[in-house]
Amino acid sequence: MPLTAGIVGLPNVGKSTLFNAITNSQVLAENYPFATIAPNVGVVEVPDQRMDEIVKLFHPKRTIYTTFEFTDIAGLVKGASKGEGLGNQFLSHIREVDAICHVVRCFDDDNIMHVEGSVDPVRDIDEINVELCIADLETVENRISRVARKAQTKEKDAVIEYAVLTKLQEGLAAGTPVRLLDLEDSEKELLKGFSLLTAKPVIYIANMSEEEINTPEENTYYQQVKELADGEGSGCIAVCARLEEELSGLSREEKEVFMEELGISRSGLDQIIVEAYHLLGLRTFFTVGEPECRAWTFREGMLAPQCAGIIHSDFERGFIRAEIYSYEDLMTYKTEASLKEHGKIRLEGKEYPMKDGDIVYFRFNV
Repeated sequence: MPLTAGIVGLPNVGKSTLFNAITNSQVLAENYPFATIAPNVGVVEVPDQRMDEIVKLFHPKRTIYTTFEFTDIAGLVKGASKGEGLGNQFLSHIREVDAICHVVRCFDDDNIMHVEGSVDPVRDIDEINVELCIADLETVENRISRVARKAQTKEKDAVIEYAVLTKLQEGLAAGTPVRLLDLEDSEKELLKGFSLLTAKPVIYIANMSEEEINTPEENTYYQQVKELADGEGSGCIAVCARLEEELSGLSREEKEVFMEELGISRSGLDQIIVEAYHLLGLRTFFTVGEPECRAWTFREGMLAPQCAGIIHSDFERGFIRAEIYSYEDLMTYKTEASLKEHGKIRLEGKEYPMKDGDIVYFRFNV
């Protein structure tokens, strides 16, 4: 389930520095279950303290965390929707990602030029949003031209689609991203095939200086980004990209010591990974044992057989039932023998919706 977030931003906002931190933290190829990693894709482990605690109990020979992908998107300049700069490349790459991490500069530094000549995070966000809205508007209007004639003949599906497209056209023309429009669930479902740029969920990443990262609320630029993000219902994370790049080159032990000295409990990169993971409705179940403890990614709402299929298609095809207990119960009773003794291991069937933190053994027969 290789879902990915695209890292976007204007030139000189810290986007490349942040991506360097991600690639320095990239998981080893043998622990990554998908294809060859492209140069502009960073694959990172999703930090999960639950796995750390599970490992202490089972002492496995191998531990595999779940992973998440980040794609470094070509830099954007004004006019990207018309092909300026690397605009066409930017737009094509962003269509392929599931969520957007929008890096915004929130620090002053006379030695680092800003493409607009001054630091103004809200202006920068608007600039990218405008380009994405223009590109989406072109997509929507092209679709309207194809469906309008069918709608005039009262063809039911065409009438419904035309009404939704018209609503999108009005919103985009006014500069409102699709994700902020008031749409019914059925209308959102209809949009899935259009790959609209502004329909993707967003996390704003406020890139700050090392001096201010411990007290982001005192940074005026961060306050502006946070207010905008809260108004949209989007995420907002304060990071220092330069510091994240330094941290990513350290061992886990060195990183913990360095963060403790800086008074940081969790790195900005870890916050971004977890926020992006949950933003897309992703959850984690675990398989455990002495040979291997492993975390698996599933979408919220998936049933037990579908989750079994994430491990292997035969598990789903021949699914019988799942033996399940919760992470919280494991922490209470410590061993599977004690869990059984206290009736905490359940047998669940094909209609069971998997829950975040489930520890499971799938029974199957093919």
